[in-house]
Amino acid sequence: MKVKKEYFILAGVIVALILYIVLHKSNRTNYKLPDIPAVSGKQILKIEIVKAGKSIVLNKKDNTWYIEPKGYPADKVKVKNMLDVIEKWTVTALVSESKNYLRYDLSDDKKINVKAWHGKALNREFDIGKAAETFQHTFVKLAGDFNVYHARGDFRRKFDRTVDDLRDMTVLSYTQKDIHGIQIALNKKTISLSRKQIPATADEKKDKSAKTSKDSKTKSIWKDAEGKKIANAKINNLLSFLNRLECEKYINDAKKEYFKNPAYAVTLKGAKEYSLSIFAKKDKDEKNYPAISSENDYPFLLSDSQVDSVKLKIEEIEEVKKK
Repeated sequence: MKVKKEYFILAGVIVALILYIVLHKSNRTNYKLPDIPAVSGKQILKIEIVKAGKSIVLNKKDNTWYIEPKGYPADKVKVKNMLDVIEKWTVTALVSESKNYLRYDLSDDKKINVKAWHGKALNREFDIGKAAETFQHTFVKLAGDFNVYHARGDFRRKFDRTVDDLRDMTVLSYTQKDIHGIQIALNKKTISLSRKQIPATADEKKDKSAKTSKDSKTKSIWKDAEGKKIANAKINNLLSFLNRLECEKYINDAKKEYFKNPAYAVTLKGAKEYSLSIFAKKDKDEKNYPAISSENDYPFLLSDSQVDSVKLKIEEIEEVKKK
């Protein structure tokens, strides 16, 4: 009887422990996470980002994103990063029901409010706070919901942008292999260069590494106006540097037509004509040079190092001409 009594007591303890574990776990997770309707990033046509009362609006037109109201082209990669978050955005855990938003950077002066539209329909709206201590989640709040949740990923910095941050900084871009003519203006003189196709030698036809045409019967060379050959490497150095050139920042208080008499000007002839004009600094102590490009509607600034690189590559071509 004594043994049976001990078994009953032990069984009771086990049952009590199981109930405690189940109920305790249930109490900790006795909530339902909100359903987030699916949305494709490709369907989003408008994004609004608001921080501390300042709003940035992005609109998609003809597969290109623009920053309103000026219509500045937006950086494709940065917009895609935001769209990825909006598309895959899910909450993973309830963090707080206390409405104490300050500790999560979800107070009005710290939060980033994000809205995304498909046409005129508002598909997404949420507030972004700071990253969790693990940097694997971000504190967020849904529109119309007072609770604070964890959302997967550390993504606040993708939305914590200014207009200047979001602008596409590429000021000159082209298909390099299509360029067949170059004109360089500097120091009141002009250098004209053109790409020619000439017969390849027997050795070059056999050499697969030689830069010959597809039929291996001709090769490309660059010559100046007097017929002097310029090393392909020196031309390619210049073309590679200028292709997909990015500026330091834009000049917002001036128009392209205000800039005259460039110190350096490069014109490239390909499927169309491309140009870059670099102007002298107004003040020698300034760290950037004003410039304009045929491929951008706005004047911009290039750094000292960028302009020094352009000058060096032009001087290398000039040295060949002098020999």
